[in-house]
Amino acid sequence: MDTLDQQLLALLRTDARASVATLAAKLKVSRGTVTNRIARLEDGGVITGYTVRLRPDAAPDQIRAWMSITVDGNRTREVVAMLLGEPGITGLFDTNGRWDLLAEISSSSLQELAEVLERVRLIKGIAGTETSIHLQSYKLA
Repeated sequence: MDTLDQQLLALLRTDARASVATLAAKLKVSRGTVTNRIARLEDGGVITGYTVRLRPDAAPDQIRAWMSITVDGNRTREVVAMLLGEPGITGLFDTNGRWDLLAEISSSSLQELAEVLERVRLIKGIAGTETSIHLQSYKLA
């Protein structure tokens, strides 16, 4: 990836719906260059998809939580594979420090959250967890 690819990705992170013409004008390159670079970044797995970001208050009935996870020994890949199959987990992140993984959880009720937590805690290779429920956001990105 060169500087132009990085600039293109920065623009797409800000507005993934920007037209090729707009991106080309901002980068001062042709539309064909932008189209080819986006296709190459998608084909190479750098761009894996496009998404919509919602304000937390846009889905008020959703309960969001973060679960910090400690993994036994060298079982991280096995645990990650199991967590990726859990429908209540909306994001999974590798971390350093006290916890090995951080899972973002979304549920429609406290009962559903409890069920997700129970299923996760039963996964072989998980040594410990700590969960925090999202109460309020102070700054929106």
